[in-house]
Amino acid sequence: MVSKATINRGRSLGTEGPALAAQHWPLQGPRGRGGGAQCGEAAHGEGRMRGHCAVLLLSAGELGATHRDSTTWYRQEGGPVCSWLRKPQPQEPRTSSPVPWTWARHSESRPPGTLPWSGPASALPDGAHAGGKSSDGSPASARSLGGAFESLAHSTHAQGATELPPLGPSHPLDDALPQDGSLVRWPGFSKASHHMGRLRNAKIHVERAVKQKKIFMIQGRYPVIRRLLRQRGWVEKKMLHPSGTTLPPPQKDPDRSVMADSDTAEDEDEDEDEVFPPPQPFDFDDLLEFDDLDGTHALMSRMVRNEIPYFIWTTRRDVLDCRFLSRDQMINHYARAGSFTTKVGLCLNLRNLPWFDEADADTFFPRCYRLGAEDDKKAFIEDFWLTAARNVLKLVIKSEWKSHSIQAEEKEAPGDKQPKKQEKKPVMVPPEFVDEALCACQEHLSTLAHLDIDKDLEAPLYLSPEGWSLFLQRYYQVVHEGAELRHLDTQVQRCADILQQLRSVVPQMDMEGDRNVWIVKPGAKSRGRGIMCMDHLEEMLKLVEGNPMITKDGKWVVQKYIERPLLIFGTKFDLRQWFLVTDWNPLTVWFYRDSYIRFSTQPFSLKSLDNSVHLCNNSIQKHLENSCHRHPLLPSDNMWSSQKFQAHLQDTGAPNAWSTIIVPGMKAAVIHALQTSQDAVQCRKASFELYGADFVFGEDFQPWLIEINASPTMAPSTSVTARLCAGVQADTLRVVIDWRLDHNCDTGAFELIYKQTLPPRKERQGGTYTGITGPQQF
Repeated sequence: MVSKATINRGRSLGTEGPALAAQHWPLQGPRGRGGGAQCGEAAHGEGRMRGHCAVLLLSAGELGATHRDSTTWYRQEGGPVCSWLRKPQPQEPRTSSPVPWTWARHSESRPPGTLPWSGPASALPDGAHAGGKSSDGSPASARSLGGAFESLAHSTHAQGATELPPLGPSHPLDDALPQDGSLVRWPGFSKASHHMGRLRNAKIHVERAVKQKKIFMIQGRYPVIRRLLRQRGWVEKKMLHPSGTTLPPPQKDPDRSVMADSDTAEDEDEDEDEVFPPPQPFDFDDLLEFDDLDGTHALMSRMVRNEIPYFIWTTRRDVLDCRFLSRDQMINHYARAGSFTTKVGLCLNLRNLPWFDEADADTFFPRCYRLGAEDDKKAFIEDFWLTAARNVLKLVIKSEWKSHSIQAEEKEAPGDKQPKKQEKKPVMVPPEFVDEALCACQEHLSTLAHLDIDKDLEAPLYLSPEGWSLFLQRYYQVVHEGAELRHLDTQVQRCADILQQLRSVVPQMDMEGDRNVWIVKPGAKSRGRGIMCMDHLEEMLKLVEGNPMITKDGKWVVQKYIERPLLIFGTKFDLRQWFLVTDWNPLTVWFYRDSYIRFSTQPFSLKSLDNSVHLCNNSIQKHLENSCHRHPLLPSDNMWSSQKFQAHLQDTGAPNAWSTIIVPGMKAAVIHALQTSQDAVQCRKASFELYGADFVFGEDFQPWLIEINASPTMAPSTSVTARLCAGVQADTLRVVIDWRLDHNCDTGAFELIYKQTLPPRKERQGGTYTGITGPQQF
């Protein structure tokens, strides 16, 4: 028999029992069928339900439903029967294997908030697996009968509750009742009662979230993060707009001045102009979220508007000041990360790599200089001169090979020796020009042989600045104007010998090419904005001298362009690689197994320095049309997944390049970049950050780190990024939430590649110090 205590519990907003009835809605129980008096007593009277707006909240697993004619019957096991009169409904044949929920069979009947998972299977949220439990043990999102609103689940039942099995033949509605104790709403309700049920469920869910510290806050468009957290039982606290008083407005000026160790102008890759596909076919003008059509989540957000968020995800670090956060508030940024997420910061800090590890940054990071700093500017000019001298030696070797090939062709076809008309006689560059290049390279070799860490960077050069200026004019004639380079036979072997010696001390010889192309970048911009490829020293210096702000702030950098990149079907590409830092002391780095490559829309050529050929950023290429001269096997959306790239390497005869050269090289480059910045970044135990590193590969598959972006874009711009970006967000939550609690949990595609070994800490005991190595935790 249903007791008064049970009914009283049902009227409350707690979680101790189901709401069977209220005294305002007396139940009808025919006395002739037995138990009617008891039912009427429990309901404080007899009679029909008052009005057609009654809402009955049932706790699945405790009540069972069946049909006796047109009436739904409930009884307590071994007790009398009471009934609630309901509108007759046609009988439906039961299937042999019923599906618990109608939207499991038909996508169009899926309730709001239960969108199909678009990510990879490995990134499927734990709450979406069988059993309806998330990885943290919280109930999965509750389901709603009728599809009017999303019910929120209860995690506990009243102790000692007795199951009420159904009587008689079952009804298809029985199969729709959840078996996990979730509260569901009975069909046939009014608007007022619907709001009462929604408020009841929302309050229960909010109270549980507040108790478990599951309040989160998101700034920016991150629908995957928002949806995954809600599935885990978290409630969102809405971040106010800049006009509000809770949060300061984020900085919008990407051109503001920065220092190398500042994080206020990071290479933030999240495109503010990136357009997410609007949810179809709904269009509510942003008044309601796509997964919150009835405003349930908005209602819960209002309930927690004064609560402390314990998980914060923003597009920019300067939206919140980490110094004012408590120790248990997680945020997805570290302060002062500009030491490696700005081009200037990365350029400066990697020069200190020998102090942190036995490695040379020139083996994975193209030479880079600050045009606004006088010392760096001078070093760049000397580098440009010496690179031009090395290129002259390469041109001599190339011309010798070319002459031999022409002679071989003439021997094979001795006939048809008709003299060709020469329209214009090319300019001749004398062999003395080659001697100057040989002497400059020989002097450079001698300097490198005696160079140590304490020596002044200023070194005497073979040529004076005026001599180098004349040298460059002749170099431009040979490279850009088609002048003929004359050389002696004795000079060929000398060029080959010196180039061999230089290759052992200049790690970037093989990717340099012979045209001396450099790439000029604004120091605090991302997505390819303001980048130019240039091959004349005078033009680059004029760019600096014509803008005094560059000299003042030192924001622009110039970096050696990779003239001999690895191509796919004659087209340049780069690779976006994600990695996650969960601690800076000890430095702890996670490397994501999946990545994607971005193609240029135009075939590769150094004859044109247009950005459409040399920059692969999607933010640039998406505005351009694919060239009609491109290979037909290239994707129309200009993206491949790393799995597709590996398959291509397999087909081109390099099956082991990915596992033996590319991936180890990328991991080493990421770790070295973080090592040199460890002292500059502000360590905070409850913080974490996801980064996106961009790599270009040489013809020998050697990866070259170009830049590291904070807030890498998660926009589903193509089918490739739609899948991979959803996966990396899901796996990031696995690491930063689940792994902190259980080191044996599944971390998806993230691999822990580096965890720094802490030195023994000292503990004072009886006047002496004893070294103790404590447990290392994230």
